[in-house]
Amino acid sequence: MTSRILISALFAGALAGAIIGLLQLIFVQPVLLHAELYESGELVHFGADPVSAHPALPGFDLMRDGLSVIFTMLTYTGYALILVAAMSFGEDRGARIDGRWGILWGVAGFVAFHLAPGFTLAPEVPGVAAADVALRQIWWFATAISACVALWLLAFGSNWAAWGAAALLLAAPHLIGAPEPESFTGPVPTEIGALFAARALGIGLVAWVLLGSFAGYFWQREAEHATQTV
Repeated sequence: MTSRILISALFAGALAGAIIGLLQLIFVQPVLLHAELYESGELVHFGADPVSAHPALPGFDLMRDGLSVIFTMLTYTGYALILVAAMSFGEDRGARIDGRWGILWGVAGFVAFHLAPGFTLAPEVPGVAAADVALRQIWWFATAISACVALWLLAFGSNWAAWGAAALLLAAPHLIGAPEPESFTGPVPTEIGALFAARALGIGLVAWVLLGSFAGYFWQREAEHATQTV
């Protein structure tokens, strides 16, 4: 069972991470590089002269961009380990696990790790006002964990008590509130921040759909391989 989890997670995470790493280079990184021009003071908005919304940005950098893709692959391999482990528990409770049903597991992962935290603590570009990073990390982890538990209760709970507890777990972090800065200041235009949040969440959804599908596929494939070798 352990080898099945590891093999499925490694293949699914590496494949999904490589695709998402490339998508991030195309759609997310240009927004980050644009924001960094304002963070460094190279560009200033609301000045005397209008600033172009399409400045010249740095081109492809093999070291920086290559490491970015590798880091993304490692990140989603870690996510895949969590997802495949959850799939194994779900299968023990009667859930069907394959490439198609894996999409639903992927969407659940997106909700837990991206949408639920992002509902109150949106993805942020460099140069915007933000609260202490340690406090934000604590809130993010607590929100993601409570969302994971809530989704599990929604999927496998069998009574209103479980479903009610799931609703409370989903709402509680946002009722408490995420850490906020003392004042909202920053040199980056709000349009760039909004575009980054939208693209980060959009790419996150694509990532988890792919990850869930790949994880379900490799999980089923490893099960068939084990059956054939017995």
